[in-house]
Amino acid sequence: MGLPGHRRTSSHKRRRAAHFALTPAQLTTCPKCKKPARPHYACSFCGTFKGRVVIVKKVKAAKKK
Repeated sequence: MGLPGHRRTSSHKRRRAAHFALTPAQLTTCPKCKKPARPHYACSFCGTFKGRVVIVKKVKAAKKK
């Protein structure tokens, strides 16, 4: 059976947690619509990936007054 572990000091906790920082998502520009998009993902604005339409976007109809 395992024994109770030793208390982690605050400096050990902070040193261990130093690698937990998040990095911001890297963005590239979509070659079709020129808006920012994540690499290796389909563009969320126009729905294209590697020159092909993979997500069909609905076109909003104009409102009639």
